[in-house]
Amino acid sequence: MSESPRFDRGHTDDLMTFLAASPTPYHAVANSAERLEKAGFRQVAETDAWDGTTGGRYVLRGGAIIAWYVPEGAAPHTPFRIVGAHTDSPNLRVKPRPDTGAHGFRQVAVEIYGGPLVNSWLDRDLGLAGRLSLRDGSTRLVDVHRPLLRVPQLAIHLDRSVSSDGLKLDKQRHLQPIWGLGDDVRDGDLIAFLEQEAGLPAGSVTGWDLMTYAVEPPAYLGRDQELLAGPRMDNLLSVHAGTAALAAVATSGTEPAHIPVLAAFDHEETGSQSDTGADGPLLGTVLERSVLARGGSYEDRARAFAGTVCLSSDTGHAVHPNYAERHDPTHHPRVNGGPILKVNVNNRYATDGSGRALFAAACERAGVPFQTFVSNNSMPCGTTIGPITAARHGIRTVDIGAAILSMHSARELCGTDDPFLLANALVAFLEG
Repeated sequence: MSESPRFDRGHTDDLMTFLAASPTPYHAVANSAERLEKAGFRQVAETDAWDGTTGGRYVLRGGAIIAWYVPEGAAPHTPFRIVGAHTDSPNLRVKPRPDTGAHGFRQVAVEIYGGPLVNSWLDRDLGLAGRLSLRDGSTRLVDVHRPLLRVPQLAIHLDRSVSSDGLKLDKQRHLQPIWGLGDDVRDGDLIAFLEQEAGLPAGSVTGWDLMTYAVEPPAYLGRDQELLAGPRMDNLLSVHAGTAALAAVATSGTEPAHIPVLAAFDHEETGSQSDTGADGPLLGTVLERSVLARGGSYEDRARAFAGTVCLSSDTGHAVHPNYAERHDPTHHPRVNGGPILKVNVNNRYATDGSGRALFAAACERAGVPFQTFVSNNSMPCGTTIGPITAARHGIRTVDIGAAILSMHSARELCGTDDPFLLANALVAFLEG
C-alpha cells in the first residue's frame, strides 16, 4: 500500500466552507455527494437493480448518505472498512403550523430537536433552511442564508433573579423566534415566503422539514489562530473528514485491500431510530446488496461482515479549562492533540482492547497522535452510533472522534489541527 494521502491546514479551510454550506442534514449529504462525484463516484437509486462493477457509488436517502468504492479484483466476500458519522445537530425546528405571534410580533413556532444548549440560541441572527416537499412528489432544498429570525432574551431589568439563580428557560414559551411585526398572522405566510425564496409557484409546497441555524460564519480564533469556532461540528466535522478520506482512497491510484465505505446517518441526536438513522436497516441493506451485486451468496455476506470494521467517528469532550473536575482525572484530551479513542466499559461506546490496537495501528501508519477519552465515573456517559452499529449488524466497531468544547451549542470550538489529523487517520484506516 502506498503512503496515505495527507491533509493539512487546507483541509480545515475546506471544513469551514463545508460547515457554512451545510445548515441541515439534507444540505450536508448533498455537499458530500457533490465532492464524491468529483472523485468519480456516481449515485445509484435504491429502486434500481445494482451491478457488480468496480468504482465508487453512493445512495442518498433524506439526510443520510452511504458511499462505497469497489476496488479491482474485489471478491463477493471482501470485507468492508466503514467510517460512520451522523449529519444532524441539535437545533430549533419548525412545527407543522409555523405561523404564530403575539403583541404585534410575528413569530415562527419551533420545536426543540435533540439536546441543544438552548441559551446559546438566544440573541443570535438565525437563518432558515431545510427540505420542501412539493405537490408533484419531488423535493427542493431551501436556504434563507441571512438574518431572518431571532430569539430575544429578556432584559435583566425584568428578571433580576437571573444574576443569582441563573437563566431559566421554558422551552415552549421562551424560545419562539420573531421574524417581523404585525397583528395579521395568517396560516401559510411562512411557507408562502419560502416558496418565493426558492422560486416555486404559490401553493406548490405541501410538506416541509425546516430548521433554524446561526448565520455567523465559521472563523479562526485566538492570537495564533489555533482554534476554530463554528456551527454543527458535532458531527459535520466527521462527515467532512470521512468524505475527504473516502475520496482520497478512491483516487490514490492504489487499490485498497477492503471495500472502503462512508456511512453518514441522520437522527443520531434523537436515538437513531428512523429509516435514515443508524438503528434502521439502511447500512445493512446497502452492504448486502453490494455483496449480492458482485455475485455473492449469504455465505459471502456472512464472511464479508465477519471481517468488517467500522470506525464510528463523532466529536468528544476536550478537557474544559474552567471545569476540569468534570472530566476523568487521568484522561484529559486536549484540542490539537489528535483524534480521541472513546472508551466506556458499559458499552456506551463500542471500543474494546482489540479496537484500540486497530486504531493505534492506523494512526501510526498515518503519523498521527491520538488520545483517549473516558467519562468521569460520577457522571453519565453519552453514546454514539457505535454500539448501535455493532449490535445491529454484528460488525466490529471502534468509537473515535475529534475533541471539542461547547458541544451542542449553536457554535462549537475545536483545534485547527484536529480536523486534518482525523482525516489522515481515516485514510490510513480505509486503506487497511
